[in-house]
Amino acid sequence: MPLIESEEHKALRAAVSALGHKYGRAYFTRTVEEGRPATELWSEAAKLGYLGVNLPEEHGGGGGGIAELSIVLEELGAAGCPLLLMVVSPAICGTVIARFGTEEQKRAWLPALADGTRVMAFGITEPDAGSNSHRITTTARRDPATGDWLLTGRKVFVSGVDIADATLIVGRTEDARTGRLKPCLFIVPRDTPGFQRHKIDMELSAAEKQFELVLDDTRLPADALVGDEDAGLLQLFAGLNPERIMTAAFAIGMGRFALSRAAEYARERTVWKAPIGSHQAIAHPLAQAHIDLELARLMMQKAAHLYDAGDDVGAGEAANMAKYAAGEACVKAVDQAVHTLGGNGLTREFGLASLITAARVSRIAPVSREMILNYVSHQTLGLPKSY
Repeated sequence: MPLIESEEHKALRAAVSALGHKYGRAYFTRTVEEGRPATELWSEAAKLGYLGVNLPEEHGGGGGGIAELSIVLEELGAAGCPLLLMVVSPAICGTVIARFGTEEQKRAWLPALADGTRVMAFGITEPDAGSNSHRITTTARRDPATGDWLLTGRKVFVSGVDIADATLIVGRTEDARTGRLKPCLFIVPRDTPGFQRHKIDMELSAAEKQFELVLDDTRLPADALVGDEDAGLLQLFAGLNPERIMTAAFAIGMGRFALSRAAEYARERTVWKAPIGSHQAIAHPLAQAHIDLELARLMMQKAAHLYDAGDDVGAGEAANMAKYAAGEACVKAVDQAVHTLGGNGLTREFGLASLITAARVSRIAPVSREMILNYVSHQTLGLPKSY
C-alpha cells in the first residue's frame, strides 16, 4: 500500500474539493431545512463521474475502487456537504451488483447508479436484530407454481427509501440440505405491491430521511435475487466492508470540516490582545483532533486498498478499525470545534451545531463501536466471546 498519495488521487481530491466548496455548507444546510436531498450537488457529481468512480468502466463507471470513492465522499464532507447516500447507492449496492449481479442486473443498474439517474437504498437492520445479522428474520421463499420469490419481514433505519428507485434487501432463505436460514440479497423496486414504507420521526437533521419497511408476501421475479443463493455471507460482506470504509470517509470529512472552521475562528478571534489560537488550551485540543483524523484516514486508506486488492478478510478487519477510529475522531473534532467557538458554535452561521448529532451517527452505524471492539478482541486478539 503506497503511503504517499498518487498524482491521480491528489487530482481527484482537488477536483472534488472544488465541487464541494462550489456548493458549500450553506447550500447543504438549506436543503436539509427544506426537507429535500442535495439533488443539484448529486447530479453534478454524477455528471463529473464522481458517483460511479468505483464502478466498472464497461458499465459506465470510472473503473476505480472504494479508494477513489472514499476520496470523493471525504472531500465533499470536508466542504460541508456529506452525501450519506454515497455510502449506500454506489458503495454498497453498486459494489454488490458489480461483483455478483447477473449481466442483466449490471446493465439495468450500474450505468444508472453511475450517472445519478437511479438511486438504491439498502435494508439490513431489523427491529429485533440490531447488530446481530444472524438474527435477521426477513425470509424469502419460492412460489413453487411460478418460481417467484415471496419476501416477508420488517426493516428499520433505512436511508433514502423515498428517493430510491429500489432497495437492496437482505433476507434469508432456507437451505434445503440443513434447514438453516442463509442470507441472500434481493432488488425490490419502490413500487412493488406489498412493499410499504413509513418515515421514522428523527430529531437528527439530515437530507436523507429514515424509514421502516414492511414486506408482506412481497412478490418478486426469480431474477430479483442478486448472485448465488448459496453464497451467503460472502456476498453480504462484499457490501458491508465498503459500507464501513465509506462511513469512515463520511466521518473524516465531517471532522475535517469542523476542524477547519474552528482553526479559522481561532486564528481570527482575538481576546486579551491575542488570537485565542495562541493559547495552548485552544491550540492543543485542535492539534490532537487533527492527528486523530489523519490516523483514521491512514487506516481507512489501508482498508480501501485491501478491499480493492481482493483481500476480503484483511479488508474486514481494517474496515472495522477504520470505522471505529474515524467515528471517535469525528465526534471529538466536532465537539472541540463547537467548544472553540463557544456560543458561536451553536449558531447557524458557522454550520457546526447540526454536526453534533450527525457526528454520532458514525459511532452508531452501520455497526456500533462496542461491536467493533468485540470483533477486534475475539477475531484479532483471539480472546473468548462475551456473547
